[in-house]
Amino acid sequence: MVGLLGKKQGMSQVFRSDGTCVPVTSIAAGPCVVVQVKTAEKEGYRSVQLGFVPQKERRVSKPRAGHFKRANVAPQRLLREFRFDAADTYAVGQSIDVALFQEGDFVDVVGVSIGKGFQGGMKRFGWSGGPDSHGSMSHRRIGSMGTNTTPGRVLRGHHLAGHMGNRRITVQNLEVVKVDKETNTLVVKGAVPGCKGSYLMVRKAKKK
Repeated sequence: MVGLLGKKQGMSQVFRSDGTCVPVTSIAAGPCVVVQVKTAEKEGYRSVQLGFVPQKERRVSKPRAGHFKRANVAPQRLLREFRFDAADTYAVGQSIDVALFQEGDFVDVVGVSIGKGFQGGMKRFGWSGGPDSHGSMSHRRIGSMGTNTTPGRVLRGHHLAGHMGNRRITVQNLEVVKVDKETNTLVVKGAVPGCKGSYLMVRKAKKK
């Protein structure tokens, strides 16, 4: 298996044996149940669909309820797929926990960043802004938009004010500092996307 589903619990710090302080994020990773196994012969690719956090049947839509009934597993709140070649070695209903990872491993964490609404350019892109003196009438405004007569328009991709955050983000190559199998807790070095309580995909690092 290449990954697990989890929930962000919050950030803290850990002291290593040499006394260095490491900022860490605690993730409740698993246990996840295999809901579906996709094969190259039927679906055209190999993957394992995992479910996370049991949910009441009355809160599940009818299509999803039929999906879980066909797999003979309890309804799950979150469903995500993991593609890998050895997917057919897993069976529907199988449980996968945090024992998949070990201390010293590197993982990629996928989540949705915290939404910050509509923000100006100084907050969104780090503009320096205009003069702060009394004579200036342009402190946090857009300012010059670029070109003159040629081409006489705003070029595509210009940094402007707009919606900030609430995007799918992948943070790569985070070191696994601690694995607690009793509480299914995964502690990784550094920060991960999302707020406390948001759902995450934790998978083995692709570039390590």
